[in-house]
Amino acid sequence: MDKTDRYAVKDLGLAEEGRLKIDWAESRMPVMMHLRERYAGEKPFKGARIAGCLHVTKETAVLVKTLAACGAQVAWSGCNPLSTKDEIAAALAEQDLSIYAWNGMNVEEFYWAIEQTVKMKPTLTLDDGADLIFTVHSKHPELAGTEGSLLGGTEETTTGVHRIRAMARAKKLLYPIVAVNDAETKWDFDNVYGTGQSSVDGILRATNVLMGSKVMVVAGYGHCGKGVAMRARGLGARVIVTEVKPTAALKASLDGFEVKPMDAAAAEGDIFITATGMKDVLVKRHFEKMKDGAIVCNTGHYDCEINLVQMKELASDVKTVRPNNEEYRLGNGRRIYVLAQGRLVNLAAAEGHPSEVMDMSFSNQFMALLRLHREGADLEPDVYDIPEAQDEEIGRIKLETLGLGIDTLNEAQEKYANSWEEGT
Repeated sequence: MDKTDRYAVKDLGLAEEGRLKIDWAESRMPVMMHLRERYAGEKPFKGARIAGCLHVTKETAVLVKTLAACGAQVAWSGCNPLSTKDEIAAALAEQDLSIYAWNGMNVEEFYWAIEQTVKMKPTLTLDDGADLIFTVHSKHPELAGTEGSLLGGTEETTTGVHRIRAMARAKKLLYPIVAVNDAETKWDFDNVYGTGQSSVDGILRATNVLMGSKVMVVAGYGHCGKGVAMRARGLGARVIVTEVKPTAALKASLDGFEVKPMDAAAAEGDIFITATGMKDVLVKRHFEKMKDGAIVCNTGHYDCEINLVQMKELASDVKTVRPNNEEYRLGNGRRIYVLAQGRLVNLAAAEGHPSEVMDMSFSNQFMALLRLHREGADLEPDVYDIPEAQDEEIGRIKLETLGLGIDTLNEAQEKYANSWEEGT
């Protein structure tokens, strides 16, 4: 462990490897690089102190470097004990950025790292899962409100947004939060195409199984589950979707997937992946029905979707058979393989979302933080959406970087689109 007051990382000797990966990400994130070039000269974040709690990946490093280049003081921690890429953390530490993250943290170390970022008395927070937001509210409420330094924060993921919206409904939210996750250029791209590809990638890296002919059970058909189901089918798997929401189940059915309750799917599946944000999606009665050799993993933010306590109670033996792959031998002799300790399989067992989709998500983060830096003092503690104009601008820039053109409405069409006077 390499540790100072400014950073705590696994090994600074990994920095060169991290720099190369960050360079690669920058070459695949043209919208972020456009924003860096556009704003670096004027330093619009001058005076901002940004505490971030987000997966420490090469894409996150591009965001961190961009915020710093545009004038912000930044302190960062990872938002998942197994998602930090140690080479990326080392590269950020080497570049005089404050970073407290290493792969394999325990719970105490995880929250210690968040506390280090709060010491700067941030003016803005950036969160993925709301652990930083909850830390501020439960332990440092004095940082918010009229006497505090906090102007606002952002939330990156579905689970976190659900929680902060619940806080807002209960009148417990102390400062304004922008729900970056709910932007069209985030959840319709990052959540669908990013989660779909990277989750399958994680499964393959941890198992090297043939996806073709396998029965893949996808729990949850939100944006993330939809992406996983689509990519699994593309590799030849037969996909069963389980759901609790009628309309989501109907969408899965109309998209051509089988829909069944988990109690029925448990006996059929070869690979199970949870994408719900809900606890106890897979429990004892499901494990007892699974085939010998079934593979179980999760791509929801927290590790409570698979009840590993109950899995361990059933197991007579547990051993690691591959990196991020543990074999649980049950009392009935069957074997179940749990990937990434039930944590995010796409980040713990692979590299997370491809840079190209994180380009738009993190551009939304940048623009949302800039808005809060400028206007947060005038906003009430509540959850705010990304403005449609921002979504459209990021989408337009992304299209331009891809060399794609689209049509525009002429004056007569604009009038027609916005008029109530013209009929058929």
